[in-house]
Amino acid sequence: MQTVLVAGGAGFIGSNICSSLLNQNYKVICIDNLITGERSNIEEFLSNPNFSFVEKDINSKEFSVSEKIDYMFHLASPASPNEKSPRSYMAYPIETLLVNSLGTYNLLELARKQNCRFLFASSSEVYGDPTQSPQSEEYFGNVNPNGPRSVYDEAKRFGEAITFAYLRKYDLDVRIVRIFNTYGPKMRADDGRVVSNFINQALSGAPLTIYGDGKQTRSFCYISDMVSGLESAMFTKESKGEVINLGNPDERTIIDFANLIKMLTGSDSEIKFAEKLPIDDPHRRCPDIQKAKKQLLWEPKVELSEGIRKTIEYFKSL
Repeated sequence: MQTVLVAGGAGFIGSNICSSLLNQNYKVICIDNLITGERSNIEEFLSNPNFSFVEKDINSKEFSVSEKIDYMFHLASPASPNEKSPRSYMAYPIETLLVNSLGTYNLLELARKQNCRFLFASSSEVYGDPTQSPQSEEYFGNVNPNGPRSVYDEAKRFGEAITFAYLRKYDLDVRIVRIFNTYGPKMRADDGRVVSNFINQALSGAPLTIYGDGKQTRSFCYISDMVSGLESAMFTKESKGEVINLGNPDERTIIDFANLIKMLTGSDSEIKFAEKLPIDDPHRRCPDIQKAKKQLLWEPKVELSEGIRKTIEYFKSL
C-alpha cells in the first residue's frame, strides 16, 4: 500500500483529497496546524486504520516524518483574500508567507530525502490583476509585490520558484498546479469568499453584498472536479516539471453570480452594492485549461448550477 502525505489535509481542498485517496486504498498522513483547517473536516476518517492525523506546523525546525512516503501534496496555506474574515491570509500575513516559503522548503527537503513525488498547490493569484484573459501558464502576471494581497500572491510565486529550484538542482519529481476559485462541501462558512458569503446572505435573507460595480469576473470549479485534477497531476508521470492551471473556464460576472445564488436559494434578498473593490482585486479571473486537457486528459464536468445546489444543501446542513 502506498502512502500519501497531505499537508493542509484538514482544509477544504485537503480534506476532500484525503477522502478520495482513502477511497482508493491509499494510506494517508494528514498534517495540519488547524489555523484555517477544521478537525471536523477529517473527523470521519479518524477511525480508518489507513488514516493518521498529525497536528503539526510544517514551518517548525523540528518538522520531520519518519514513515516512508510515496507522494506528497502541499496544500498548506490560508487562502481566503477577504480582509474581514478571521480565517483569511490577511489575518495571518506572516504565517502565509512562511508556510509557502519555509514550509515549502521543509516539505521539499523531506521529499528529497524520501525520493517521493511532490505537488505544490499554487494559485491563480500568481497572475495578480491580469492584463490578459483567459490566463495561460505562460503568462507572467501583473502582481503588486508589496500590496495587501502580496503576502499570498508573492508567497505562492516564491513557492513555485523554490519548487523548480529542487527540480533543477536535484531532479526532484515535482509539479505545480495553479488552482482557480473552487467551491463545494467542506468550505468554511466564515471563510469570507464570495461563494460562502452569497449563500450565507441568501439563506439568512440578508442583502447580497457586491463590491464595486459587479462586472468583475470569476470562474468557479466544483470540488470533485478540482480533486480529480489534482490527482491526475500527481499520478501522471509526464507532469513532472510542469505548471498546470486547474479551474473551470465558465467565466461569470459577480452580479450574474449573485442572481444565480438568489434563484437557486429562492431568496428575496436584495443585491447591495457596497464599497469599491479591495486594493489589487483582480478584474478578471478565467483559466486557460488547454494544457490540463492535453496532458492530464482533464476538464471540469460539474456545471455551475449543479455544484451550487449541492453547496447550498451543505450550508443548510451546518
